[in-house]
Amino acid sequence: MQQSPAAPRKSKTAVVDFVFAAAFLEHDHILGMSKGLSDAGARLKWAFDPDPAKLAAFRRKFPRAKAARSLDEILGDPSVRLVASAGVPCERGPTGCAVMAAGKDYFCDKTAFTQMAQLKAARAAVRRTGRKFSVYYSERLHVECAVRAGELVRAGAVGDVVQVLGLGPHRLRKASRPGWFFERAKYGGILCDIGSHQFEQFLFYSGATDATVARAAVGNFANPDKPEFEDFGEASLAGNNGTSSYVRVDWLTPDGLSTWGDGRTVILGTAGYIELRKYVDVARGGRGDHLILVDARGERRFDLHGKVGFPFFGQLIRDCIDRTEDAMTQEHTFKAAELCLKAQAAAQRLFQP
Repeated sequence: MQQSPAAPRKSKTAVVDFVFAAAFLEHDHILGMSKGLSDAGARLKWAFDPDPAKLAAFRRKFPRAKAARSLDEILGDPSVRLVASAGVPCERGPTGCAVMAAGKDYFCDKTAFTQMAQLKAARAAVRRTGRKFSVYYSERLHVECAVRAGELVRAGAVGDVVQVLGLGPHRLRKASRPGWFFERAKYGGILCDIGSHQFEQFLFYSGATDATVARAAVGNFANPDKPEFEDFGEASLAGNNGTSSYVRVDWLTPDGLSTWGDGRTVILGTAGYIELRKYVDVARGGRGDHLILVDARGERRFDLHGKVGFPFFGQLIRDCIDRTEDAMTQEHTFKAAELCLKAQAAAQRLFQP
């Protein structure tokens, strides 16, 4: 196996004391969000959740974080610059509006919104306050092969991008999920939820700034006891620059897979293609973070684990300090959310037990 084409590097570190807080800890993504910011130089001062057990579990991972009595206690602290949050999906947008109204930037787990009205309210709040509403699209931002793929695409390694194929299977682990996970109004639907990763990646890798939903479909094939749940979703997109995408997401990962999901991305260009095998090297006993590049020079495979880093977090810190948009533009953040909401709204029901 060839070595990585990228030299090891770390996220750009803030040069000043940058304080953030974590509030509403419903999804474990808050651990990755908090670690990414901390590793990039930010200081986690506060943590809050109305459930004492969730708060205690989080503070075992981040013992320096003080337990806040409420979100208001965090918002009242002038030293806090950014609030990270992974609450129930239907509450993430409204929480962000409250955070921005208090003069702080906001960083939430995907999916940020479950209704178009929430997205509209957040857009208005950004315009009104001048604050940032950032979203943790972890399947690109916190995966090293996905980071490297973006660098290769920008460098022209596959020519002009024609299509992005995104596959996002997940293991359900039904017994461990909270009740809201199966309530349509709270989780938003499968294309809105885990599909949000794929829509964001399409925009990023293709360079499209907008897209139309050509087709979308959802179904519940294996969970008749959860009638509001969707365990399968797919969508086809047409980008405003002539590119296209097919997205498939599901909760049907079999127990025999060695990790939670065999996430893959294929980026097809006019001069080659890139395949990302993000989380597992299937049937080979290896970890994920594999990038396959095929072009005029031949076939190459790179193991990128520990070799690329996660520049997004340091860039986000600097963006909050400098009021720049190097990590991700606000329009890109919101456009990805808009597309998943549109796809969910347009989705045909394939099967309902």
